Amino acid sequence: MHGLSLERNPIEILETGRSISDIIDGKIRQLYSGSEEPFCVVNLDNILERHRQWISLLPRVKPFYAVKCNNTTAVLKMLSTLDTGFDCASKAEIELALSLGVKPDDIIYAHTTKPLSHIRYACAHRVNLMTFDNEEELLKISLVHPQAKLVIRIAVDDSKSMVRLSPKFGARLPTVRQLLGRARELNLEVVGVSFHVGSGCTRSSAFRQAIEDARRVFDVASLLGFQMRLLDIGGGFSKIGDFQEKFEEFSEVINGSLDEFFPPVSGLEVIAEPGRYYVESAFTLAVNVIAKRVVVEDGAIKSESCPERVMMYYINDGVYGSMSCIIFDPAHCKLEPYPHRAVKKSEPRYRSVIWGPTCDSIDKITESYWIPELYVGDWLLIDNMGAYTVSVTTDFNGFEKAHIYTVVTAETCTAALSHCRNIVLTAKNITIKLCLKTT
Repeated sequence: MHGLSLERNPIEILETGRSISDIIDGKIRQLYSGSEEPFCVVNLDNILERHRQWISLLPRVKPFYAVKCNNTTAVLKMLSTLDTGFDCASKAEIELALSLGVKPDDIIYAHTTKPLSHIRYACAHRVNLMTFDNEEELLKISLVHPQAKLVIRIAVDDSKSMVRLSPKFGARLPTVRQLLGRARELNLEVVGVSFHVGSGCTRSSAFRQAIEDARRVFDVASLLGFQMRLLDIGGGFSKIGDFQEKFEEFSEVINGSLDEFFPPVSGLEVIAEPGRYYVESAFTLAVNVIAKRVVVEDGAIKSESCPERVMMYYINDGVYGSMSCIIFDPAHCKLEPYPHRAVKKSEPRYRSVIWGPTCDSIDKITESYWIPELYVGDWLLIDNMGAYTVSVTTDFNGFEKAHIYTVVTAETCTAALSHCRNIVLTAKNITIKLCLKTT
């Protein structure tokens, strides 16, 4: 496995006493002279800390990071250095992971409805582990990748989750025996079970029930002659807001359920597909106020102190850019933009609407949001912008996508790369070149 190789994407080393805020201040000063492009600052220290928490709370579960959540090169390389696996959902994601030095055995092709050409690509590049949930998928795999190691995805109860996936993916339990029998007829090798309780899950009992369901499928598969050795407990994990304590609660239930239904002596390999868990709080988005409009409601007297005034601000990023989560991701935490400049307690707050830059009226960030008055050229910051943001941006109306700047402390660099050799740090505001990991 390779470590980070980011010569094309310089990483800034945070010197002692400097913070992420200092980096943001510096970028805004650089842009003040004419550019208004939005940008994100990525804190790799945050990713390392999340990884440490994961292996502490879920010691039996190896994370396979969900590339779709955020495919920023620095993030993928950091996670590769930390020895995570990767959950890929397409040829392009597999190609990206392989190009960064990820070994084929560290990839699960976790999509149950794959284009035939993508399965063929996986076969050609020795990516063998992949999921299925229907007979047609088995037929495709038997045609172009008969040596694949298959994981049957089952539908589970995700009714207590903000984003439900079982209506679209997963074999129902009553169909499992027939489906596994078909795999046997096709001489395909089934090695495990996967499930996903949905994103924004609110009940820990969903994990226990899903693990118990998986045990039933293991038993059926064993009777049919399959050597089952892998359990994939899916993703959707978060540690923001109310989910801070939920994750710890979920971990206890998962650990207890694994010990009950799949004791450690069984030798089972357990993996998961966390995405937002790793990156949600690692990204801070900075946006610029590019226009402003003051609206006075009908019948109100226009004055500076008029409470009926509504401030409308237009910023240079929106739902067609980094903030599509407003529309498409109910599990994303609430967006709360705040001024980059220092705000006095005595400053009045005004009811404000914040719009994105495009000519579509759906491009709205906030409504009835109370903040101090802003001016054209001011900057707003938004925290917790790592999950399903930069990976799903578009170029609608031709607006700039947010540029990404990556930072890390020297301590984190040393800790994360303790198994790497030939680490080269050059100059200040430093380009890091990380070479082949030792094993």
